Amino acid sequence: MEFTAFEFPGWWLFLVFVADLIVRITAIIVVPRNRRPTAAMAWLLAIYFMPFVGVFLFLLIGNPRLPRKRRRMQREINQYIRETSEGLDFGTLRPDAPAWFTSVVTLNRNLGAMPLAGDNGAELISDYEESIRRMADEVLRAEQYVHVEFYILQSDKTTEVFFAALEEVASRGVKVRVLLDYWANRGKPFYRTTIKRLTAMGADWHHMLPVQPLRGKYQRPDLRNHRKLIVIDGKVAFTGSQNMTDSTYNLRKNIKRGLHWVDLMVRVQGPVVASIDAVFLSDWYSETGSTPSEDVGLFEVETGPGDLDCQIVPSGPGFEFQNNLKLFTALLFAAQKRVVIVSPYFVPDEGLLLAVQTACQRGLQVELFVSEEGDQAMVYHAQRSYYEALLRAGVKIYLYRKPYILHTKSLTIDDDVAIIGSSNMDMRSFGLNLEISMLVRGEEFIEQMRRVEGDYRSLSRELTLEEWMKQPLRSTVLDNLARLTSALQ
Repeated sequence: MEFTAFEFPGWWLFLVFVADLIVRITAIIVVPRNRRPTAAMAWLLAIYFMPFVGVFLFLLIGNPRLPRKRRRMQREINQYIRETSEGLDFGTLRPDAPAWFTSVVTLNRNLGAMPLAGDNGAELISDYEESIRRMADEVLRAEQYVHVEFYILQSDKTTEVFFAALEEVASRGVKVRVLLDYWANRGKPFYRTTIKRLTAMGADWHHMLPVQPLRGKYQRPDLRNHRKLIVIDGKVAFTGSQNMTDSTYNLRKNIKRGLHWVDLMVRVQGPVVASIDAVFLSDWYSETGSTPSEDVGLFEVETGPGDLDCQIVPSGPGFEFQNNLKLFTALLFAAQKRVVIVSPYFVPDEGLLLAVQTACQRGLQVELFVSEEGDQAMVYHAQRSYYEALLRAGVKIYLYRKPYILHTKSLTIDDDVAIIGSSNMDMRSFGLNLEISMLVRGEEFIEQMRRVEGDYRSLSRELTLEEWMKQPLRSTVLDNLARLTSALQ
């Protein structure tokens, strides 16, 4: 039997070998460039063990940045906000701020945050359905506009009061503008009902980060706008961790397991409201290419009923740096007495993990609140892979009892500084999600936070190192595998 050159089996094996070698060498050159070492190593492992699948995934989701046009638009709105807000009066700041706090504020400002604003009032709302009612009540008081931006927005039985309020104010001429994440809503329960209802009331609504290549709208498909905020007439705003949906998210799997989400929202008044509105308008500009000016006086600030200093810190792939990660890390290194972290998904990078461990080694009391049960298997197991290191460092880990998912995202430092917002402490929130965080200085706000943390503690059980070391081998394997995949960014 005779073979031609291209029929000889060894020739095809040679071509496969050469192609595989080219893929591996190219990966070493391309993958680590401007990427964290852990993320680069995870991608290289994926490509080396599964060359063709790994390359496909890298081409699909290997770039964590927004498209060039969107990054340009983000820079434009950042520059506009900086120039417009420079020199304006954002209230009187509290005296005697520690040097480290001033430097953290400067860090945030240099990375794209809003100015630090004084004379603000802030009220925490920890009851899920009450927060929706409170937002609806404020919407009913609107005279000019209502800005609504949620990762998940669903018209269901629980949110009926909110949508009814939007319909009422829209009917009397109040401008209603709505943004909702594309992937988090499309195809989910009540999606069509929600869209039809927004359209029928006359709301000006748009998807955030739509993946519609035939319409020229495309970016990495797993990027999300994870922000939650409402602004009414530039006078009152809400932000925090809660989506506008039922506490089960209306998903059959959650209902079957009896899962309910526990969240924390904050109602604010004062100059910081303008900063929250600026985040909404930057997202509006990114999605529509326009900014509403007829009814929005962006920095026509009003003094609030309190004495809190607040700074809004937006973050996400539209920014050059990971603003939220840098803020969290800076605060952990600055803390002198106590740190309390509440995060449903705690998957730190090396720097943040080091900051937490160092805080313990400096003699600080460090507490971490997470859920006993997870709703996302990969993140849940990746989070668990850090428990041993945290416990050995001295972190007290509290597991919020199932079937509740503790979804609050907060950080309190000592007795007068806190963060509340939409950002988890995980790789996704640091690199892939658009988030909003509010930095607050003021003992009265920390007192509110301590009461909420106390409620969480009473509904949790402490995880000990002795208990954790009894985990079966299969759980450890799953945790470690999930930890590797969490770095694929």
